[in-house]
Amino acid sequence: MSILTSIQATAAAIADTTATTAIAMTDTTALPQGAEAAAPAADLSVWQLCIEGGLVMIPLALLALVAIYVFFERAIAIRRAAHEDKSFMQRIKDYIIDGELESARRLCAQTDTPYARLIDKGISRIGRPMNDVLVAIENTGNIEVARLGKGLPWLATAAGAPMIGFLGTVMGMVEAFYNLASAGSSANIDVLAGGIYEALVTTVAGLVVGIIALFAYNYLVARINGIMNVLEAKTMEFMDLLNEPS
Repeated sequence: MSILTSIQATAAAIADTTATTAIAMTDTTALPQGAEAAAPAADLSVWQLCIEGGLVMIPLALLALVAIYVFFERAIAIRRAAHEDKSFMQRIKDYIIDGELESARRLCAQTDTPYARLIDKGISRIGRPMNDVLVAIENTGNIEVARLGKGLPWLATAAGAPMIGFLGTVMGMVEAFYNLASAGSSANIDVLAGGIYEALVTTVAGLVVGIIALFAYNYLVARINGIMNVLEAKTMEFMDLLNEPS
């Protein structure tokens, strides 16, 4: 009887151990599933953030479009204006020495660059006092530089986009604190946090637009300054050509 009793007790202990292990495995398996169900959070897309920014995002979007258009349009125009023919001045010199002024002016028209238009204006004034020739060239140079800088004020205006973004943020903060005060005793951190992150969207958007516009503006101004240096060099070379002894 003692042997039978021992066998029964051992079997009962094994059954209890198996049941405990099964329960533990079930709990261990169920816990990550529950955790996984609670883990995912809603992700905000860029478009959703823009929508959350409110009406202030509209002028920021318009400034961004203007900045992009002006940059690419001016970059293409300045690149064409910066094209330089190394043999241009030598050919002009040969035509002037040979007295073929019409041929020189045709070459200027074919080249169709700012410095070519300067030289063409100077050739058209040959025979007049040197000061008159120089003044005519300088006036033409001023016109050419102004033409190259067309549209840059819009780009400079777009660089002020962060100010509009800050305005949107201040308006959003005012609204957030107003909602917090209106909630009364039911106010919680969610009411304030939601309004603050929506308000900060306009600051981020304004900074992005402003930084891009500022860098684009400085790049174009640097390119125009480079062309101005070329115009000055061509002007001096042309004036030296006219002053050469025959």
